[in-house]
Amino acid sequence: MPAIADLGATKRTSPIWSPDDVTVIFVLGGPGAGKGTQCSKLVADYGFKHLSAGDLLREEQDRPGSEFGEMIKTYIKEGTIVPMEVTVQLLENAMKLAMEKEKKTMFLIDGFPRKLDQAHAFERSVVPSKFTLFFDCPEDVMEERLINRGKTSGRADDNPESIRKRFRTFVETSMPVVHEFESQGKVVKVEATKGPDDVYDEVKAQLKERGVEPITLKFVQT
Repeated sequence: MPAIADLGATKRTSPIWSPDDVTVIFVLGGPGAGKGTQCSKLVADYGFKHLSAGDLLREEQDRPGSEFGEMIKTYIKEGTIVPMEVTVQLLENAMKLAMEKEKKTMFLIDGFPRKLDQAHAFERSVVPSKFTLFFDCPEDVMEERLINRGKTSGRADDNPESIRKRFRTFVETSMPVVHEFESQGKVVKVEATKGPDDVYDEVKAQLKERGVEPITLKFVQT
């Protein structure tokens, strides 16, 4: 992952890319809602580049010489939100790299935006999103999934105390993002309590309604 050279992204007053040229779908849902699993399926069938804001932050915190590493580590451990300037810049850098090396123009951005100011900053300075894919799941289901994942993930935040902090943070800061985009008609809501395959069937049906088709179908049609 490219290092953060500067934090200029959020200082721009107009987007660097047009939504006509670059497609961004935000993927939101509480911790353990299954975002990563669904994103993997979408990458395989639709050709998206999957960018996880959390993964990018974890990579940056572990990058030797990172001036933001310790700060990111503290925020993640406490279950709170890293300053948006850092996250937006990491996402922009990763998008540029995928465009240059993989010729990608369609992006799933997973676990972002986690606050309204992040949403506004990204859409103002990087590119407006197409819509938000929101996985709706009860906390008890998500907690059970995360506890099980914690047995093998090695992630410092997959423990009951951090999990509950993350739930509170999500409800207080991320749900207003969902509500704002919903008021703009830019939310695709999927019930995420079923098994991964059943959830994915619903995702595909919802994307089709929005005019987003799998790569194989596009190929056949052309």
